[in-house]
Amino acid sequence: MAKILEKRLIREPDVFYYRLEAPLISRKAKPGQFVIIRLHENGERIPLSLADINPEEGTISLIVMAVGKTTTEMSMMKQGNEILDLCGPLGQPTHIHTVGKVVLVGGGFGVAPLYPIAHAFKDAGNDVVIIMGARSKDLLIYENEFNRVCDRVIITTDDGSRGIKGFVTEALQKELEKGGVDLVLSVGPAIMMQNVSQTTEPFDVKTIVSLNPIMVDGTGMCGGCRVLIGGETRFACVDGPEFDGHQVDWDNLMNRQKKYVNHEKLSFERWKQKHTNMLCE
Repeated sequence: MAKILEKRLIREPDVFYYRLEAPLISRKAKPGQFVIIRLHENGERIPLSLADINPEEGTISLIVMAVGKTTTEMSMMKQGNEILDLCGPLGQPTHIHTVGKVVLVGGGFGVAPLYPIAHAFKDAGNDVVIIMGARSKDLLIYENEFNRVCDRVIITTDDGSRGIKGFVTEALQKELEKGGVDLVLSVGPAIMMQNVSQTTEPFDVKTIVSLNPIMVDGTGMCGGCRVLIGGETRFACVDGPEFDGHQVDWDNLMNRQKKYVNHEKLSFERWKQKHTNMLCE
């Protein structure tokens, strides 16, 4: 079991920070990897990206948005509670090397996995820029954390309430036009990562994206997380989650992500009906 050492709300009303006791995982985990959790014996397995790794403390950190049955159930857990299963580290870590100027692009609460990646690229001697996007300033997270490790933090909001009014791709376009960008790495919604990849392609800048397909076992056995990369089938859990954004079949990825949407909604509604009292507390 993995004990919750710290839990706090970092964005009203549904985004939470968790620091978990995980000494073995924290000693092996690298930026870009993920874990799979199962809350209890009747729970489903869900993958979660690592938002921080602290081998000295023997802990890992996760950022979780309560959007479905399992994440909502997790949002009701308290400090001191234990998660039944914590499996990891899984996936291939980010290839950290000295490349020059690295531009990281994140959307919404998906910026959190970029924090350990930014830290590692900076430690490797790179110039690190992060472009963070959200619909409004109230939906931004991790700004202070990135200010501590990045050379520049660029914020965009759809409504202009903070930073540049517009999308992350508009800020990225300006950075690319200045020249000198050696690598772009993006984490967030699939449509955002697709747009990032389309923005960088004319500039011939290497672009890495972290894919989030449906995943069950996380070890390459079920095939649920298969994606098409350059026309070839790859498994995001063992071959990824990071791939060349210019080689991803984005239509295939997004169609597969929608496959069980109705099933997930039905499962969540049934769970809410059964746990009405808990949700009202």
